[in-house]
Amino acid sequence: MTKPSVLAIGLDPAFVDLSAFPQYTPEIVRGYIESQLEGLRTLGYEVESCFTDLGETAEAVATAALTAKRYDCVMIGAGLREPPERLLLFEKILNLVHRLAPDACICFNTSPADSAAAVQRWLTPADTNR
Repeated sequence: MTKPSVLAIGLDPAFVDLSAFPQYTPEIVRGYIESQLEGLRTLGYEVESCFTDLGETAEAVATAALTAKRYDCVMIGAGLREPPERLLLFEKILNLVHRLAPDACICFNTSPADSAAAVQRWLTPADTNR
């Protein structure tokens, strides 16, 4: 049985302003995100991550990930939706998902900690080939 596939598109922690959180580094944040995605794998999903920059190559990176295979669900991380200055980047990524993965569910997390809940709102481990 094929596992349902999920693509997690998010802002690379290297581009996140962590000045308000001096105890964190991009490596720590990336590790936390990956541990949360590993939790999805444990729940029965096939998960791939796609980290983007703030816009210079974001569309090309997202396009490569979206065309590499078919996904049952695409999760777009909160870092691409906030702060409001990232609205244009968010719209570009959302429109790429709409165009390149038209059969995929789209979900949004509010932080890496609720990624599983975001995916499970739209896709269960039993869902395959939607």
